[in-house]
Amino acid sequence: PTMIRTTFVLLGLLAAVTSAFVPSARPSFGKSLLRMGADSEVSFGDLNGEDVRVGIIRTRWNDEHVSNLVSGAKKAMKECNVKDENIFVTEVPGAYELPLAARFLALSGTVDAVICCGVLIKGDTLHFEYICDAVSSGIMSVGLQTSTPCIFGVLTCLNEEQVIKRSSGESNHGEDWGKTAVEMALLRNEAMGAKAPKKKMDSLGFGTAEKLDTGKKEVAKPGFF
Repeated sequence: PTMIRTTFVLLGLLAAVTSAFVPSARPSFGKSLLRMGADSEVSFGDLNGEDVRVGIIRTRWNDEHVSNLVSGAKKAMKECNVKDENIFVTEVPGAYELPLAARFLALSGTVDAVICCGVLIKGDTLHFEYICDAVSSGIMSVGLQTSTPCIFGVLTCLNEEQVIKRSSGESNHGEDWGKTAVEMALLRNEAMGAKAPKKKMDSLGFGTAEKLDTGKKEVAKPGFF
């Protein structure tokens, strides 16, 4: 009897420990948490993007909502003095195609920043999770590999109501993405030494260093041309 009781106790402990490492089938989100993304704001200073070129790659999937986001991005960039002829828009079928299209555009050298714009809504399968993970990491990789700012302008929502709150009115996230693109384009151009208006970038560590007088005579280096 003692051995039987001991066996049951051990089995109970094992079950308790095992269950502690098993995740729940579906996470629970409170209403307050779901509203956080719609109400958040980012502060932007005065941005002068008169010489900045921005490419917008948008999806045709969830066309109506994506169009609203693109309009918001364009509106914000115009407020930053970005010229109409310096804003380029192209389309891809869905969000999964955004990273590769962004890489093509970044490598073309025709833009200073890229905004990848799309909308993903949670369905009944794991397709949503796979696409969100692939798209977010893919867009980040393009920016790191090409040194061209790639803005993650993809809404990842649990339902259409959340999308509407984040793509229309005063909570249109496209406006934040547009200003982010301008700010990052200015930062990139200053850091890379590209021709761009100098607008208080010294505080970010990209000021022009004064040439030191070492007293050594400069020797012309051989070149290929």
